[in-house]
Amino acid sequence: MTRDDLFNTNATIVAVLTEACAQTCPEAMICIISNPVNSTIPITSEVFKKLGVYNPNKIFGVTTLDVVRANTFIGELKGLDPARVSVPVVGGHAGKTIIPLISQCNPKVEFPQDQLEALTGRIQEAGTEVVKAKAGAGSATLSMAYAGARFVFSLLDAMNGKEGVVECAFVRSEETESPYFSTPLLLGKNGIEKNLGLGKLSAFEEKLVAEAMGELKGSIKKGEDFVKNRK
Repeated sequence: MTRDDLFNTNATIVAVLTEACAQTCPEAMICIISNPVNSTIPITSEVFKKLGVYNPNKIFGVTTLDVVRANTFIGELKGLDPARVSVPVVGGHAGKTIIPLISQCNPKVEFPQDQLEALTGRIQEAGTEVVKAKAGAGSATLSMAYAGARFVFSLLDAMNGKEGVVECAFVRSEETESPYFSTPLLLGKNGIEKNLGLGKLSAFEEKLVAEAMGELKGSIKKGEDFVKNRK
């Protein structure tokens, strides 16, 4: 399926489900993993706004799969345990809007420019890599389930009082010119405690952020317009 096919299928599903959430459990944390996340999060926000219960600190687009992939690929290249690698992935959750901040990797790693570009491209297109490997018979289901579980467990830990819990997610944001953007977030009892922002970017990463803006804004508007035009 193309992202457009996904949008046409999932937009209505997300709108119907989040409408039910807004009516019956408006205080709940809403974690959306249904693609295209760049559009389904604006859909969720607009549905909550329409019903007068919008709280941007409690609506999350789960982009953890991009983080898991970045950690894994870097671990493989550097001979590190992926569980001990931590790379923030910012932007959105599709193609070139996925921006791994490899300059901020912990532990610190370095790659020559050609390898850095290839690695960034692989992280951005990893979903397609899985579809090709499955010869069109499916997509990344197990890793998506793992990523969803990781994010939700982190959020539950933070809601239960654990301090210092940080995860990246696609949320309402003022960190860039895009109205929604994924960045590392400090999580707490009420959802987003603090948006930790982009930090210091390399020149290569700044270029990636600038190049992602058009696509991001277009996907966000598509989601918002869907709710506006919905009967």
